[in-house]
Amino acid sequence: MHADIPPPVAAALSRYAPPVRRRLAELRRLILAVADATADVGPLTETLRWGEAAYLTEHSGSGTTIRLGAPRTNPASCALFFNCRTTLVPSFRDLFGSSLSYEGTRAVLVPAEGLVPENQLRICIAMALTYHRDGRGRSG
Repeated sequence: MHADIPPPVAAALSRYAPPVRRRLAELRRLILAVADATADVGPLTETLRWGEAAYLTEHSGSGTTIRLGAPRTNPASCALFFNCRTTLVPSFRDLFGSSLSYEGTRAVLVPAEGLVPENQLRICIAMALTYHRDGRGRSG
């Protein structure tokens, strides 16, 4: 599937502690799988933004950037970062309430170990990857 990680992205991911690195690799695979399964998203550009792995819908323009990293407030955790000027994280809060953890209007937090709320994350990722296409997007 999407085995090849661009060297700069691999280097950025390698700087995290092993549990965080493993979880970020799982989240990367999930982002790529959701992109593949979501109509009209097309191939993602995998690059770095602010020193973190970033996934862009440059080909289709359908969505907003998703970044992977660890929140500064909890570096032993993982985060899916979204543009804070979008309505995505507030929408996730409306949909999923306390079943997900959030950081302000910019991130969904995921524990580095333990269970991953994969079904909810798939929906969050699909919403980000189609943010502009579905008419919600104004920035991103």
